[in-house]
Amino acid sequence: MATIKDWFSRLGRSTDELASDERRREAEFVGANTVAQCSDREKVRLRGTIQVLTVHPIHATPWLEAEMSDGTGTVSLIFMGRREIPGIDAGRDLVVEGRISDDEGQRRIYNPWYQLL
Repeated sequence: MATIKDWFSRLGRSTDELASDERRREAEFVGANTVAQCSDREKVRLRGTIQVLTVHPIHATPWLEAEMSDGTGTVSLIFMGRREIPGIDAGRDLVVEGRISDDEGQRRIYNPWYQLL
């Protein structure tokens, strides 16, 4: 339940900031890690929202890349050999699990397990 203090803390904040805070709280609620606290090569469970979908044809093998935000940062979910996955669309919330990699500041999870929310 929101308190008066919560309402006053929201004043003057942008819609993007409020949405990021909400995604961060939802991730904490389900016991997920946050992108900001993940380390390279760590097995993680993340909850967030798909922001952007892109198909990359690399050497005749397509890769579907979904950029997911959890309110603390973004991670690229790479589905190798896929052009599309039913249910994975921009704006969709999901939980993913996998091993995160950090390549020059870009965080990625290759072929993650996922659950549509």
